Amino acid sequence: MIRALWLLWLLGITVWGEQVRVATYNVENLFDLKRDGNEYTEYIPNTSWKWNTQTYRAKIDNITRVIAELNADIVALQEIESREALRELQKSLGRSGVYYPYMAIADGKNSTVKVALLSRFPFDYTKELRVTQSLKYRNILEAKFTIGDDALYLFVNHWKAKSGPESERIVSARVLKKRLYELGHDKAIVLLGDFNSHYEEHQLFIKNAKHNNTRGITGINHTLKSYKGKPVQKEDLLTCKDCLYNLWYELDPKERWSHVFKSSKEALDNILISAGLWNHQGLEFMRFTKFNPNYLFDNKGKPFRWSYSRGHPKFHLGKGYSDHLPLYADFTIK
Repeated sequence: MIRALWLLWLLGITVWGEQVRVATYNVENLFDLKRDGNEYTEYIPNTSWKWNTQTYRAKIDNITRVIAELNADIVALQEIESREALRELQKSLGRSGVYYPYMAIADGKNSTVKVALLSRFPFDYTKELRVTQSLKYRNILEAKFTIGDDALYLFVNHWKAKSGPESERIVSARVLKKRLYELGHDKAIVLLGDFNSHYEEHQLFIKNAKHNNTRGITGINHTLKSYKGKPVQKEDLLTCKDCLYNLWYELDPKERWSHVFKSSKEALDNILISAGLWNHQGLEFMRFTKFNPNYLFDNKGKPFRWSYSRGHPKFHLGKGYSDHLPLYADFTIK
């Protein structure tokens, strides 16, 4: 009874208060303890890698700490193995006094890791955008919410890694953009997740023969239309109705990164918004933040990723968080 009243109070404050917070976090391989044959070798339960109850609980507890401190109303997650792992995270948050009564996962395709959502708001619906039939591509999770009197559409992404060329990321971008045209960019739409793409990918990959097999065309900039001769800015959404604005431009250039590969800082995680969130009606974008408390960094200033032993055989140490930093955006309710 107390929990139910707390939830009603929380939802009332969120809906009729001043803002809604939406976050994204690649948690770096949250696997469960069931052996189903799809695991990465290091996450096969109860082997010399020591992925066991103790390390699993440590991983869940660490992710719980981050999400609890984010205090977002809706959290998009990447690299969740299963519905069971997501449910364990949901329960752990509840034990910490942070309640997300609604959850969804894109498990329509048996990919090794998947995208998911935790929410304080009920879903109007959730569905998956099937990128291709191949397990090579992860499905995109679409969710619709009604917040106050407004509809909000979220699309959770985890595109192909940069071990492959840009043409592989364009496959996901085309499926996503097609769906945005069906909805209409005047809707309040948020695209978020791990796009494995820099907010100015068109500049970075142009001389990289491994990536640039598309004659300079990128998924995040050209297909999604966050670049139109120049980077799209918020004001451009008033005239370019099918453009998208990448929220990285809200931060100082030195802060525009969420991942480190070797010594290179990268902005693989992104949040993009549609014209419907900058038309001064209903839900409207307010601010963008990179969540970067000290405990999420190691002694070299890199994200304190989930750690393995240095020697052989390697095993999970039960320490660390993720190789990605979380991002979040706040929206006002007019």
